[in-house]
Amino acid sequence: MGSNLVIGSRRWLAKGCLAFVMMLPPGCIPNSFLITPVNSRRDLVETELSRDSLFAIDKIALIDVTGVIQNTHSSTLLSDGEHAVSLLLEQLDKARCDPFVKAVILRINSPGGTVVASELMHDEITRFRQSGKPIVAVMMDVAASGGYYIACACDQIVAQPSTITGSIGVIMLMVDLSGTMSKIGVRTDAITSGVHKDSGSPFRPMRPEERELFENIVEDMYERFVKVVVQGRPTLDEKRARELADGRVYTAGQALEHGLIDGIANLRETVEAIKCRIGARSIRLVTYHRAYDYRPNYYARTPDRPTVDVNLLRLDTAGAFPPPAPQFLYLWHPGI
Repeated sequence: MGSNLVIGSRRWLAKGCLAFVMMLPPGCIPNSFLITPVNSRRDLVETELSRDSLFAIDKIALIDVTGVIQNTHSSTLLSDGEHAVSLLLEQLDKARCDPFVKAVILRINSPGGTVVASELMHDEITRFRQSGKPIVAVMMDVAASGGYYIACACDQIVAQPSTITGSIGVIMLMVDLSGTMSKIGVRTDAITSGVHKDSGSPFRPMRPEERELFENIVEDMYERFVKVVVQGRPTLDEKRARELADGRVYTAGQALEHGLIDGIANLRETVEAIKCRIGARSIRLVTYHRAYDYRPNYYARTPDRPTVDVNLLRLDTAGAFPPPAPQFLYLWHPGI
């Protein structure tokens, strides 16, 4: 009975493929079709990106933090996405529990994100360091604001020659739509239980006392950021850290000069330095990902978010609309 069902399913699939081919216009029929089974497991799997020798046993795990850091699923039009903080914890736990993993490279390519998500990632990296396995932050195109915040939790920070980093500070974004609404004849009327219950509303101008309240919150979060930098960069005292933490970004060379990073090197050079640090002559470089992701080497990374082709225009549908409520952000975003 079971074998008949399998044979029937295969026949149905073959007929469906044949019907699809017959519907294609002349000249559009491909040379061949490749049907690849996809593993439906959702837990992380390990892929070996490179191996120094056939007899290499020790591993270095490569973990990516990419895009805007949020404490939520990066849901898109066509995908549920990943929860960035949860994924990082899952990857760190896998590296911690593997006795052959001797060190971790945290590859950061992020302009930052929300305050809470950055703090959670920082805390999980700090917890991982208790395992005794070194973790090195490798900055890519951008590792600014929240991206730099989480790098400060690592044992060492290395940047690419063209990396942009820094932007130490906090920003709170709010919108005032009251002028536009008055022009189109729309008015809101909020009933609140307290005078500050609707503070930050986009439907009216902000009052001076409300601005003072939000400024105090931003200042408190800024103090926490400075404290993290001082703790993560022993060569910087608090006075110098505050001088550097005015929100500006730095090139890799400037960051090295100011003591914000430990060195400038590419990924291969970083791997070699870690091998010397852990006393390994040969290693396997591995990464963790979902079963349906493909990682041919350590430069490859499957995009987190799908894009949609509309009339030959490639649109990124995620992040296209601003958040409905004000957010406190460790984020570098030129032009806002």
